Amino acid sequence: MTFVRERDGGFFAVAALVGVAVGAGAALLISSLRWVAAGFSFVAENLMGGSPWFSIVSVVVGISLAWWIGRTFAPEVQGDGVPEAVAGVQTRGGYLSTRSIPFKILATALTLGSGGSAGREGPIVQVGGAIGSSISRHLGLGESHVRSLVAAGAGAGIGASFNAPIAGMLFALEVILGSFGVRHMSAIVIASVAAAVTSRSLLPGEAFISAGTYRLEDPRELILYLGLAMVVVVFAYLFLRLLSWVEKRAETLSSPAWARPVTLALLVGLVAAVEPRVAGDGLEFVSELLTNLSFQEGIQDTFPDFTVVTWWVVALLAGAKLVATALTISSGGSGGAFMPSLFIGASLGTAFAQLLAPVWTVSTLQPGAFAVVGMAAFFAAVARAPLTAILLVFEVTQAREYRLILPLMLATVVATFVTDRLHRESVYTLPLARRGIKLVRVGEVDLLDTVTVGDVMVPPPAVARPDMSLAEAHEAMLRSRAHGLPVVEDGRLVGVVTVSDIHRVGGPDPDRKVKEAMTAKPLTVDPNTPVSHALERMAVLGVGRLPVVSAEDPDRLVGWFRREEAVKAYHQALGVATDQRLVGERLRQRTEPGARYFDFRIPPGSIADGRTVGEVPWPEGCTLVAVRRGTDVLVPRGSTVLHRGDVVTAFGTEAARELVIRRLNEGAEEPTAEIRLDEQLEVDG
Repeated sequence: MTFVRERDGGFFAVAALVGVAVGAGAALLISSLRWVAAGFSFVAENLMGGSPWFSIVSVVVGISLAWWIGRTFAPEVQGDGVPEAVAGVQTRGGYLSTRSIPFKILATALTLGSGGSAGREGPIVQVGGAIGSSISRHLGLGESHVRSLVAAGAGAGIGASFNAPIAGMLFALEVILGSFGVRHMSAIVIASVAAAVTSRSLLPGEAFISAGTYRLEDPRELILYLGLAMVVVVFAYLFLRLLSWVEKRAETLSSPAWARPVTLALLVGLVAAVEPRVAGDGLEFVSELLTNLSFQEGIQDTFPDFTVVTWWVVALLAGAKLVATALTISSGGSGGAFMPSLFIGASLGTAFAQLLAPVWTVSTLQPGAFAVVGMAAFFAAVARAPLTAILLVFEVTQAREYRLILPLMLATVVATFVTDRLHRESVYTLPLARRGIKLVRVGEVDLLDTVTVGDVMVPPPAVARPDMSLAEAHEAMLRSRAHGLPVVEDGRLVGVVTVSDIHRVGGPDPDRKVKEAMTAKPLTVDPNTPVSHALERMAVLGVGRLPVVSAEDPDRLVGWFRREEAVKAYHQALGVATDQRLVGERLRQRTEPGARYFDFRIPPGSIADGRTVGEVPWPEGCTLVAVRRGTDVLVPRGSTVLHRGDVVTAFGTEAARELVIRRLNEGAEEPTAEIRLDEQLEVDG
């Protein structure tokens, strides 16, 4: 759709539409969860006499039904939801199945409404991402727009669930996209705000987390908050390890197929029967901890279940929630780790403050303040999203003051840093790693991130048609020395056919057509896609080539990207990176005393003979200025290849000059790097 451009009114209108749709979807999911929970509660009260052991039956029924929905209709609805959204953005060009929307809502309502221990936010993220993907694809938008709107829909899901558009925006950027690209931010902000307003309008009575007014009473308390960060690290590491272990053990429960959901749901139900507060998302319990309600006199009258408030009871609640959540997520039901992370963190912070309060005489410790900090630190540690966690706490808890910002930042950053060193995967990348998807981590710099597919793509070697015979297509591949060809009909890309496809259906049969063997609706990239992302998608699919389509028209073929182009892209990126480094070196060296211009020659057989500028280990303090080859003068770039006899002009110190000459002469066939005075006159002349 050509009227929709990046950063124009049309695109913003579509982003707002996505936000409204996500807000409505979030409201439907929350309402569905309430209806299912009310149904199970009715059965428990009227048929089971309110027995707490009914939770075992309800959890098994709910999770088993959710698993059956995923197994029968849409496998992608099982699990958290955030990893599926990340995979769609990072490896499928923003594609998320539209069919997953109703099935994800229903499966989540059954899992959580029956008493499963998980959060609704992960599923809402997937629903929001799928809504953004569906709307953008039906409008015929290019991949760049699709990715923006999928991230916007996912972020809008958080904004709608918590009435927190800023938290939703940061979550989309830090977790879903893994970068803070400005070109995506506008759509995410608009969608998040629209979703929050819509969900709030449809569910005006929906409870959100709230917190009291807390502050740092004494700077020496920072020592305690640092200790809390270490406690959080231990539990975050145990949570990630337990998730991985349960998933591996659950894979052994494959015969019969229903053994996995029933077994794990039974364990979740037992935990919930012993401690009902771990069932569901635990939002109400977290609000109790953050507002210190559980420590006020008469709390038992308001919250009858909260009868014991010693530190070890709250710590056990954190451990029980940790175990129950790992079992629920791995069971095949639908639920996320977002809200359970806040539950565990708030419990740890409260228990930590209660444990130390009797022996800490410097100031009066506020358990609610430690609950707030623990909540942010635990989520940041397991999700590797410290910025989201810090801002989320202030928005989601509706904190009124910023006097807790120092302990919040300290504990969150330390917990994230240490946990990342102990366990490289986050709660959202663990499921992707099991599927063989390895994402570029936030903060990592890849040379291939700086080169786009459009910089290195080539024209298609040939083009096949759906009605072309397999023999003709095979002959076209042989002539063009290609292993695969795009399939085009009426000027539109409809598929890809490869040598493997032809052999899979019996070989180059002249009586069979390309459409019988081709892969329809293949994964594509557009010219704006970074080469690193294209290679990641190729690795996931196990293919050696990808069609390149127009960013404005995803059905119009504009090029061909192969692994060979990746090599060219790497050298191009290396040249650019080297050039940037040389510019910085030149600026620095101009300020150094004793720096001057000097010449040297490339000796035959030396370390520079036949190698590029970027591959030669030039000493620090030496910047190349020009390369003279006969009568030609070249400006050296990282990709410039040096040859024996080239005279190079450099700028640097005398020590750098001597080191260059010594390195070039070592191992050379003829040590001639140094240029004598009489040669210097000839060179300058």
